[in-house]
Amino acid sequence: MAIREDAQRNHDALFPDHTSTLKVMDPELIEIFDNWAFGDVLEDDTLNARTRLMVQLAAIIASHAVNEYRAMVGGALNIGVTPIEVKEIVYQAVPYVGMAKVFDFLHVTNEVLQSRGVALPLAGQSTTTAETRHNQGLAVQQRIFGEAIDQMYARSPKDQLHIQRYLSANCFGDYYTRTGLDVRMRELLTFAMLAALGGCEPQLAGHVAGNLSVGNDRRVLTSTVTHLLPFIGYPRTLNALRVIDEATQGGRCERT
Repeated sequence: MAIREDAQRNHDALFPDHTSTLKVMDPELIEIFDNWAFGDVLEDDTLNARTRLMVQLAAIIASHAVNEYRAMVGGALNIGVTPIEVKEIVYQAVPYVGMAKVFDFLHVTNEVLQSRGVALPLAGQSTTTAETRHNQGLAVQQRIFGEAIDQMYARSPKDQLHIQRYLSANCFGDYYTRTGLDVRMRELLTFAMLAALGGCEPQLAGHVAGNLSVGNDRRVLTSTVTHLLPFIGYPRTLNALRVIDEATQGGRCERT
């Protein structure tokens, strides 16, 4: 079996003039994977190439796949994802993946950008202050999730209420209010990260609803999961599809 012409063309668009050592050492696996990931999977064209690479980067960070990220961030930059967008993907991962994982990706991102002559630090994207971050974050939460946010505050045990305040001020006030990416893209990135993490189905369900509210419909979410599949595997993909089905069809859809 040889690598198909369309798969090779799609691969080369991301990695021009790249010589793969795995293609030499593991030719059968690379033929199988490249024909599927860069051929079959890309026949679903709901997402444009930039969006596809951005959600894949988010999922790769959540998977803590540092070497794969190094390769894919280069591909993302090659097809027009900007340095600021790349940095904002990494920053957006902090509240969802945790700094323990994101730390490595910050360093890799800086190394890749500097190797391409990008001056660091990049222009700041923050829009809040210590005084405004809570209220602005709460406003973003309410825009995305509506009355559910008020209910979360009302139902929270008193000894856990500080977590709700952290969500408003930190998760949303410090990150979702940043420029560089709009709220619709940030919510799609969050969905991609939660799907890749696995074990976060309650939060994933909440962010499916959030995505629907900001304009990322079932087709976009399903396409996103399709493009994550080569990087996160079938179990997490099927779990994410189940959550999408439950949110958009009002019932359970059994998946193996």
